[in-house]
Amino acid sequence: MGVAIRTAGGSDRERVTRLLDEAFQDDPVSGWIFPGEEYRRTTHPRLMAAFVDIVMADGRVDVTEDGTACALWLPVPADGGDEHDGEDEFAALREALDPGNERIELIGRLTAEVHPAGRAHEYLWMIGVDPGRQGEGLGTALIGSVLERCDRDGVPAYLEASSARSRGLYERLGFELVERPLQLPDGPLMWPMWREPRTSR
Repeated sequence: MGVAIRTAGGSDRERVTRLLDEAFQDDPVSGWIFPGEEYRRTTHPRLMAAFVDIVMADGRVDVTEDGTACALWLPVPADGGDEHDGEDEFAALREALDPGNERIELIGRLTAEVHPAGRAHEYLWMIGVDPGRQGEGLGTALIGSVLERCDRDGVPAYLEASSARSRGLYERLGFELVERPLQLPDGPLMWPMWREPRTSR
């Protein structure tokens, strides 16, 4: 059975934000950025909303037709001119959302340091699936639709896996670890992963 996918518009903002919030509440990296369940429940949704706004402005948000899964993609140019470099942007997010939380800014800086430069690519910023629908192949379908285009156009793709489970999914889709995992200070690992386009024989 195919999964119907469309590009999200402005009217989908709240739905996509809520979906990402629910999908990442128990994620190891979200737990590191926002330690403490109550703190995370009140502050995490605001960071997800900011991410959605950034990607809707400069990239593309794909969503399943039933609204149970979404993927946030940003195109990164070959010249390294990606404005989402984790420095000023995440500093501004910290100031706007939670000035006392240095980890909001730190996560942007650390991921920027390991983000490959020099080649244009598609950057999968985040992908979220409704917790009650995980394991049904929705994430694979969302990513696969973009990877098909990457293969057709000869464009690589990049992401940072935030859990061992998601790393396994991405490996099955052809992503490989870039050098070594990123160890967050006093926190979990992240896995920077790169995928070369596949050429048809």
